[in-house]
Amino acid sequence: MKIKSCMIDKELRTTGRMMKIINNNYTESKLRLFNKLMNIRRSKIKEDTIQFSEESIYRKDGSKLRLCIFKPLEPKENVPGVLWLHGGGYVLGAPERAEIIAKRLIEVSNCVVVAPDYRLSIETPYPAALEDSYEALLWMKSHAKEFGISDNQLMVGGDSAGGGLTAALTLYARDKGEVAIAFQMPLYPMLDDKMTSESAKDNNAPVWNSKSNFNCWKLYLGELFRSSDVPYYAAPARAEDYINLPPTATFVGELEPFRDETVQYVENLRKAGVPVDFEIYKGCYHAFEQICPKAEVSKKAIMFILNSFKHATEYYFAQQKNKLNEDM
Repeated sequence: MKIKSCMIDKELRTTGRMMKIINNNYTESKLRLFNKLMNIRRSKIKEDTIQFSEESIYRKDGSKLRLCIFKPLEPKENVPGVLWLHGGGYVLGAPERAEIIAKRLIEVSNCVVVAPDYRLSIETPYPAALEDSYEALLWMKSHAKEFGISDNQLMVGGDSAGGGLTAALTLYARDKGEVAIAFQMPLYPMLDDKMTSESAKDNNAPVWNSKSNFNCWKLYLGELFRSSDVPYYAAPARAEDYINLPPTATFVGELEPFRDETVQYVENLRKAGVPVDFEIYKGCYHAFEQICPKAEVSKKAIMFILNSFKHATEYYFAQQKNKLNEDM
């Protein structure tokens, strides 16, 4: 899908040109360089309108997984707990990136947001990121009371690769049966490793294009890349059973590679009887609402997801079936 400048929303066009020059192609060597630079220059949380803290939990192999926790300045009781999974093609990014969305979600509901520093594929391919996300979800459930979280409102969200992880995690949690998730927000999710849809083929849009998509799936899947045996926990577009997944809200840009796979995912959920709030934004490329938050279309997208989240906090609940060890 070839993207011409005239197809892009006017308010996104100039920034789109700049992003296209900067991120013309995320080659594997560029991704490795960006990964090193981001580790050196990890962002610091300076927000004084919410509380920020860190926790470390142990993985099964004894290594530590870092969690970033965002809370209201004046914490409340019985609030939703949101596990937020950052984007970055499964290759880049850090949990501190959740700061902006965490602040918005907290303003809506006084919720607690937990963002794990999951392992990136540049060093550890699938299933490391999914395993870390699930460990963080288990931790949030077992520590719900401590943080004032209502354990019947455990929610999951993420953007881009984090959206793909969100979709994978809800499938995984459903199948494991240890945690009931009340609601999910997989924003413009990275779901389909086959990359055969119209929007995913030959896409030259700003920010994220077909070449970037190919290179990141290759790194994430490792030896599984191009295999017919890729599990749906790695690429949720391969799932066939969407029954008993949580109510969902998502949106996607009309011009980005993930458009068609997001549309198909939404259709699959609806066919399975899952409630879905969904919007496609005309003239928009990947992550437009983060890159150009002041554009009118970005404001609409942000308001859409916040309204969907608010609705979820009022109407969606999932009773936990069992109690995990509080010492996890």
